[in-house]
Amino acid sequence: MEGGGSMEDWRIRPIQEPVQLGSYPASDVTFLLKDLSAIPLEQSTDDRERAIQSGTHYSEMLPVEQQPAADYLALYHETLRLSAKKVALAVGTTAEMIRSNKGANTVLVSLARAGTPAGILIRRYLLEIHQTDMPHYSISIIRGKGIDENALMYILQKHPGAKLQFVDGWTGKGAIRKVLSEACSKMDRDYGIKLDDDLAVLADPGQCAEMFGTREDFLIPSACLNAPVSGLMSRTVMREDLIGPHDFHGSKFYKEWLEQDLSNHFISAIVPFFSEIAREAEQIAVDFTEQPPSMSWKGLRDIQAIQNEYAVADINLIKPGVGETTRVLLRRVPWRILVDRLDNPNIRHILHLAEAREVPVEVYPGLTYSCCGIIKSVKGDAE
Repeated sequence: MEGGGSMEDWRIRPIQEPVQLGSYPASDVTFLLKDLSAIPLEQSTDDRERAIQSGTHYSEMLPVEQQPAADYLALYHETLRLSAKKVALAVGTTAEMIRSNKGANTVLVSLARAGTPAGILIRRYLLEIHQTDMPHYSISIIRGKGIDENALMYILQKHPGAKLQFVDGWTGKGAIRKVLSEACSKMDRDYGIKLDDDLAVLADPGQCAEMFGTREDFLIPSACLNAPVSGLMSRTVMREDLIGPHDFHGSKFYKEWLEQDLSNHFISAIVPFFSEIAREAEQIAVDFTEQPPSMSWKGLRDIQAIQNEYAVADINLIKPGVGETTRVLLRRVPWRILVDRLDNPNIRHILHLAEAREVPVEVYPGLTYSCCGIIKSVKGDAE
């Protein structure tokens, strides 16, 4: 970069040391987030919708987070029982691709909060199967506001010369993938920092990630719950009156729920399968490397077609994939559910939940995803 000043500035930018947050062991992840636990940020659904409609960004407040109801927990435990080995294979495959593409001098950077359990599992796999100990941080990325640049600079200062690998749980429409690409371009423009904007996810039904465990659209059990399976951390917050120029983006740590926490339970249910799936994961990763699957973004094109066909005003009201559709049925006000076919084994619980809530289900042939949930139209919905 001309002048040379900007390129050096980030190396000496004063950034606060992270505080210990979350219910995971410190060896599993470092949350680069400012602790906002003492600040009342939660608003009711109605109040949040009114605020969003009047122009407030969704990251400036939090939904009221509650302990999961019995049906959430039952679905989580049942899904975990049925899919733990499948999740382990997706983790192993993704980890093998990261190892092959990036090498041992890599830092895992998971995108809070759905990416955090995925990053921990990938780190555990590489440690157990290959004795490779990759540092792992969880940082904030927000649609409309970008990535936490202070968090990135902290990592780069702590690990000079290392490659960064961004990690998330799964892809939907690919919105976060686009925010990540834009953020990496901005880091290059503003500071001369060149980062790989590739994304590693456990499941890529949206067909918009470079590295993935599978493109099958199945329910990753952690999608059933919020904070209780994400280290008891809230969604991330970015509000200028709370986050100073040298601060990380914010989050709340619900430490009062430690007795009900399932974050480490989820990790410990997957890890025992690693040795069993390691050889298969390695072979799948080799196959992917030799014949890289294309990034077609077919998922986004499907969602755009659905938006037009069903006259949905805001594309954010369409939630693609099994995980997001499950969330719509458990937490939101669903309008209808679209499925690729009724006999898809990955959507049995979707059909049960839809029937229980009297939500119409329609077959949408050729859908990239197993299913999509459409939320009843409320202007300004942005989650």
